[in-house]
Amino acid sequence: MPRVRTLALVAGGAVLARRALRRRVASSPLWPLPALEEPVSGRPRSRALRLRVARHERVAEGVVQLRLEGTGLPPWTPGAHLDLVLPSGLVRQYSLCGDPADSSSYTVATRLISAAQGGRGGSREVHELREGTEVEVRGPRNRFPLATAPSYAFVAGGIGITPILPMLRAVEASGAPWRLLYGGRSRATMPFLDEVEKLGAGRAGRVTVAAEDADGLPDVAAFLGGAAEGAAVHVCGPEGLMEAVTAALPAGCSLHLERFSPRLSTEGDAAFEVELRRSGRTVAVAADSTVLAAVRAELPDTAYSCEQGFCGTCQQRVLEGEIDHRDELLTDDERAASMLICVSRARGERLVLDL
Repeated sequence: MPRVRTLALVAGGAVLARRALRRRVASSPLWPLPALEEPVSGRPRSRALRLRVARHERVAEGVVQLRLEGTGLPPWTPGAHLDLVLPSGLVRQYSLCGDPADSSSYTVATRLISAAQGGRGGSREVHELREGTEVEVRGPRNRFPLATAPSYAFVAGGIGITPILPMLRAVEASGAPWRLLYGGRSRATMPFLDEVEKLGAGRAGRVTVAAEDADGLPDVAAFLGGAAEGAAVHVCGPEGLMEAVTAALPAGCSLHLERFSPRLSTEGDAAFEVELRRSGRTVAVAADSTVLAAVRAELPDTAYSCEQGFCGTCQQRVLEGEIDHRDELLTDDERAASMLICVSRARGERLVLDL
């Protein structure tokens, strides 16, 4: 009986201690943190998977393809991409270009971007991954889904063929009419070119390949001039290609874009301030700087990775202020109360973050 009474007293004391702790946290904005909801900074947007690099293959000049194998892989649809967590901790996004019906593996491809070309090391790490290596992935998720339409026109620039390729297979299997304009620096640098040309075989004009070294820049206006009314136009490639397609889009066609980099602002940026509510600090964001840079000057452990508005690592909850969203990731619901501080800004003079 004494032992039972002792255990009961210990258990009762633990319950009282937990209640006291909850009251302490709720009553004080400074111990240990303000009584707000937890921030979303650095949290994976989906559960992480550990996959094995089963195949590392060169598929074009400067382009490697990885086959990542695992079990219980979430399904995906054409246009989806993965977050690939690299050995250095960098997070990079790569479009899935394999078969959605294959539940045992994901396939991605990436072009090596040198430092002189603006690369920041992610693509080099991918190229150095070897067969047998385990990597962490998150996703898949899809911000570039295949639209439902009576016909399709696809425009791809270089590595931009990766999200387009599963779309071509799906549309071909459905029997819907489609056409493709595929451009690149040279045929040797254009991945999956053989498969693309085979998909278009037997129908003249279905696939147009424009290798810049031999054919010059692709004639986007001429290609889109043949699009039927109601066609869905899907584009993935550099910003110049996006602009050309947008300018030449025929009336009655819908436009669907997947960018390599964040959309550039067309308006002059202004300085503003950001209050960090949990930390009790306020930082100034210069017109030529970012919220991320200003925050990390005060809170150097703030999580970030891509700095381009794609990965979501730097997502923060916004408590007050109007947001100028410039990312390519967040949903409309997420944008109502959070932002990616690496690219997005304030529309006014002040924001309040849950940091």
